[in-house]
Amino acid sequence: MDQSSEKSAASGTTATTEVTGAKEAELLQAFCGIPSIDKAWTSSSRRGSGGVDVVVAMSSVNLQANAKRTFISTVYIPDPSGNAEDYHWSPFPFELGGALLIVPSPSGTKLLIVRKADPIAKEGPAAIKLEIWGPGQLLKELFVAPSVHGSLYADGWFEGVSWSNDEESIAYVAEEPSAPLPVYGQSLFATGQSSSRSEAESDASSWKGQGEWMEDWGESYTGKRRPMLFVASINSGCVQRVEGIPKDISVGQVVWAPAPPPGEPAQQLIFVGWPSYATNFSTARKLGMKYCYNRPCALYAIEAPSESRVVAQAAVHPVKLTGEVSSAVIPRFSPDGTQLVFLSAKAAVDSGAHCATNSLNAIDWPTDGVVSANLPMREVVPVVMNPREDGFPGLYVSNIIAQPWLSDGSTLLFTSAWRSMQVILAVNIESGAITRITPHDTIASWSLLGVQDDVVLAVSSSPTSPPCLKLGNNLSSSTNTGSGKKWDWSNINIPSLKFPSKVETALATMTYEVLQVPLERAEPTNSESGGPKPSIEVIYVSPRIFHSKQPQGAKKSDVPPLIVVLHGGPHSVSQTTYSRPLVFLSALGFSLLHVNYSDVHVNKINIVDRGSTGFGEEALQSLRGNVGRQDVDDVLLAVEHVISEGLAERQRIGVLGGSHGGFLTSHLIGQAPDAFVTGVLRNPVCNLSSMIGVTDIPDWCYVETFGKDALSAYSDAPSISDLSMFYKASPIAHLSKVKVPTLFLLGAQDRRVPASNGLQYVQALRARGLEVKVIIFPEDMHAIDRPQSEFESFLNIGTWFKRFLLNSGA
Repeated sequence: MDQSSEKSAASGTTATTEVTGAKEAELLQAFCGIPSIDKAWTSSSRRGSGGVDVVVAMSSVNLQANAKRTFISTVYIPDPSGNAEDYHWSPFPFELGGALLIVPSPSGTKLLIVRKADPIAKEGPAAIKLEIWGPGQLLKELFVAPSVHGSLYADGWFEGVSWSNDEESIAYVAEEPSAPLPVYGQSLFATGQSSSRSEAESDASSWKGQGEWMEDWGESYTGKRRPMLFVASINSGCVQRVEGIPKDISVGQVVWAPAPPPGEPAQQLIFVGWPSYATNFSTARKLGMKYCYNRPCALYAIEAPSESRVVAQAAVHPVKLTGEVSSAVIPRFSPDGTQLVFLSAKAAVDSGAHCATNSLNAIDWPTDGVVSANLPMREVVPVVMNPREDGFPGLYVSNIIAQPWLSDGSTLLFTSAWRSMQVILAVNIESGAITRITPHDTIASWSLLGVQDDVVLAVSSSPTSPPCLKLGNNLSSSTNTGSGKKWDWSNINIPSLKFPSKVETALATMTYEVLQVPLERAEPTNSESGGPKPSIEVIYVSPRIFHSKQPQGAKKSDVPPLIVVLHGGPHSVSQTTYSRPLVFLSALGFSLLHVNYSDVHVNKINIVDRGSTGFGEEALQSLRGNVGRQDVDDVLLAVEHVISEGLAERQRIGVLGGSHGGFLTSHLIGQAPDAFVTGVLRNPVCNLSSMIGVTDIPDWCYVETFGKDALSAYSDAPSISDLSMFYKASPIAHLSKVKVPTLFLLGAQDRRVPASNGLQYVQALRARGLEVKVIIFPEDMHAIDRPQSEFESFLNIGTWFKRFLLNSGA
């Protein structure tokens, strides 16, 4: 073995892989160096003069450690309405090693950092450490034993950390403590807290059993115990569990209610409660929670524990605030404490669709602090069924920041999908007036980070532009209630942020646009004036400035090969946001076509898309029961459109999708075997009839197959007839027509679409003599998003498409 061979063997590579993937790996690693902007918090500057202090949390990929590196920077903005360049950044960012959560207090004078007390410990439950930092020093350090609670929820859904009004207490959501395991030994058995337990554990021949199986919330919650509420007192260091919540309720998203008047009822906590068993489906099991907004839930109020007030546990019970409303999430109080607003996913719960259009609601909060189940409640923004062309399509909101209010106290800001974009909306909760405050002259996407009076901090990105901080100023008077406000936006440049030259070169030539694809198959409009022609929206990304109408005689190689990118869900949406893996594919020389699934229904003034979010509720619901047909037709129509426009060549088109996008990918290569050169599938749904028995969301299989009849048809023991319908709706029913090579990327820990579903399809393809490559990631779940796994996935995707598309049709 020569020296080069020895070097390759030592690094775990072969000469072949070094030759075929080295340049691509180097390019992908360069893109991994670009940090993402995750969160930011704003507060009035302690330096005075109307300035704003900002804490920015960013993250980057640490490939060697297979982890995300999180760090924070601070920036002082002396005059938010003045010179856009007059910003003062901290000299260096500060890495938050081992931090599970960071949450500044509303005043900006304190910072909570949550860590494991012993980050090295790998076995058994670990103690949790709560660090409370003040200006220049550590104010308090609380160690919470595993016997009190387990790890804090930091999942973005059950997760809830809320500072009290006086910033002396913190309410949060954490796992209930683990139950003692049974101990076995020679002629010895002990359980619970019996006196013989210590004897059993000290017996050299003893061992711990498994105990009773505890059901969890499915994908990404494997082994996670029930979320419960706790309150930590900063002064005393005492951590108390909130008593009185029924065991069949999982809690999350806690916030403090306004402080009651002196001598009035005790301080209240508001939380979201999910019953263990869904009431919209006939089942006695927990259905998967991740990405599923169709789980019934309600808002509750409960008395907060207090060291100065002793109440018998039996006397404490939660009060349900939202009555018969089937869904209530993300509660937020208005600055004056008179309104409790919340989002409702009742359209999802009532239909069974995993994601649907939201409504915004408000409860009149009692000034005397006396809570009841009959507080006045109203709908501020209803579900939009069928929006006007380019008009407000409804609310599609997954989060609301902790302090989302403008200075008038009645205008609420949040991020929402708007067709193929993400925008920031302002809603006046008194009038219901809705304003899009982000610029109308851009098709980039925006996300809200922070609000301070009438100054807004946001992040903007596009398929060709990495995230950039933006500062927004309200140019109208402070007396304006929100309708018709005008905003001025400027960049907040991060001085130390530099892109690798390879990245800058690639990004400099990329372009993107949102295209309208005519729906030739649609029913004719009833509009007497002819009305707008029905269409679907797609996002087209090109690796270089490229004119679609090529002159006759132009070389075929002038047209970049095309990858059709299909989103999952199916009730989600492809948006004009930055994606590191996808921009890497563009940098390799591929055009990308993101398709949002459409609807044939068009009224006098409306154009709507079917199945994807961001286009109105009627459009979204129409895909239920029609998957594998209507969405397949939409993708093929979009492909034909870009071919006719000269944006793609028929002989050089591939398709890429994950989850439902993988379901579509396998449908397309079966139903249209000549349309694509190759397909790449990430954790795809290939056979609904086998998935139904092993997935954490069997309800999804029913909803997407049975449509409006799913709620009544659902069963934990599907009939032969049901299984037949699942099979007929599945890609495996078209497997005999597949003739292209495929690449499969599977997560072994996926509970949403277990790897067995894709492997069954793989083995059937191989039995037919087709080329199939499979990579299984042992520790990854549905998203395959561990840093090294994502890197290996998209490096292989890039080299796979280069092999089959760059040499096709030449």
